[in-house]
Amino acid sequence: MFGYPPLASRASRRAVLTASAASALTLTGSFGNSASGSATGDRTSSVEPGFGKAKRCIVLFMWGGPSQLDTFDLKPNAPAEVRGEFSPINSAVPGMQICEHFRHLAGLTDQVSLIRSLTHDDPAHLSSAHTTLTGHLPPVNKSDAEPPSRNDHPHLGAVLSQFHEAPRGLPSAVMMPWKTLHPAAPGGESPGQTGGWLGQSADPMLVTGDPNAPDWKVPALQLLDGIDTRRLDHRRELLQAIESQQRRSDSLAPQAMDAQQGQAFTLLGSSKVRQAFDLNAESDTTRNRYGRHIHGQCVLLGRRLLESGVPFVSVNWHNDGRNFWDTHGDNFNRLKRDLIPPADMALSALLTDLIDRNMLDETLVVWVGEFGRRPQINAAAAGREHHPFCYSGLLAGGGIRGGSVYGRSDEIAMHPEEDPVSPRDLVATMLHATGVPRSATLNDATGRPHPLYAGEPIRELFAS
Repeated sequence: MFGYPPLASRASRRAVLTASAASALTLTGSFGNSASGSATGDRTSSVEPGFGKAKRCIVLFMWGGPSQLDTFDLKPNAPAEVRGEFSPINSAVPGMQICEHFRHLAGLTDQVSLIRSLTHDDPAHLSSAHTTLTGHLPPVNKSDAEPPSRNDHPHLGAVLSQFHEAPRGLPSAVMMPWKTLHPAAPGGESPGQTGGWLGQSADPMLVTGDPNAPDWKVPALQLLDGIDTRRLDHRRELLQAIESQQRRSDSLAPQAMDAQQGQAFTLLGSSKVRQAFDLNAESDTTRNRYGRHIHGQCVLLGRRLLESGVPFVSVNWHNDGRNFWDTHGDNFNRLKRDLIPPADMALSALLTDLIDRNMLDETLVVWVGEFGRRPQINAAAAGREHHPFCYSGLLAGGGIRGGSVYGRSDEIAMHPEEDPVSPRDLVATMLHATGVPRSATLNDATGRPHPLYAGEPIRELFAS
């Protein structure tokens, strides 16, 4: 949708097809710093607690909007039409109760901080996802009809890729297993999942498919099937020759393609990339701990990518048309059967592995959706409707104070009662933790600087 002009408008069809392995990868996104993005900011303003503590970040995006009342902010004393079917259970932290179906996470709450006062006023999936994933309001707010565009603010992963480079051969930001979309929304795909006004070169690498499937392969790496190093080098030389000819005849040839293609070939030829994406290197015991489902295996793959040096990973909750967190109907059965158990397994296994590998202190983990659910149960459908005015999220690692709860909702989790936190504040907190200065800006393709902070970091979340 957002591709550059053809690689070689005057080249022969045969030549272009010969170079297809590299160009196909290039046009699906590239890995590293954007040619059009210029990062500026005072890097000396780092004396505040938690600043720059996180060397890497993983976001588990619970697409659809998990119910705060049925996950991390239960109200057992609320009226029956509000409190629902689930009971709170004690956890590793005295006084911190969570839903009974998060039985694995309950033993790890001393490592996490719950936020029970997230709030905004946008009930639309697509536009609220933009705000959640970028920390900025979208060009058109409160809308499920606005598709993505290059006017969107860049995804957090695209922003962080301008400040944190991955080791050679690895992408700076990875998104799995799809770009979130809503089948019933006129706009389709959620905005705010690309490099936005930074350009295509800043798009996170998109890794699609189900890693739990026995025949799953990283789509980009399948381009290597049947191609040895010598043939890959030959294709690189051919593509360079094509572009050299284009530059001589077309002054408008896109300058950013050089970096994209170089990174694409580096990816294709990197053994480190293949190793990072090889889930077969994990034991059956480990894979089972994360859960033998698409979410669990994506989170496990995310851990492997973080270990290999990728600075940012986003795992979006999958959507098979029925199993994402938009529980307008059959809320309780879907949560206890399809949603909470796999989310609990994957998050808990990730935290455990990061602790065991001494990585959690320098890895920021974020678990959040685009909004919550209305307290009053829809009796006719046994579901809960959209509710952006009060919901919950979770942070861990990367300097975050474990065993804490920030913010408080009212008696039915309708509104925050203390310490409201907007999605813009949440993303500002993530920028702070990952060392992006408060004064930092990035330039768009026209050279216009854009501030990166639209909210305030929640300083109380960080350990002193």
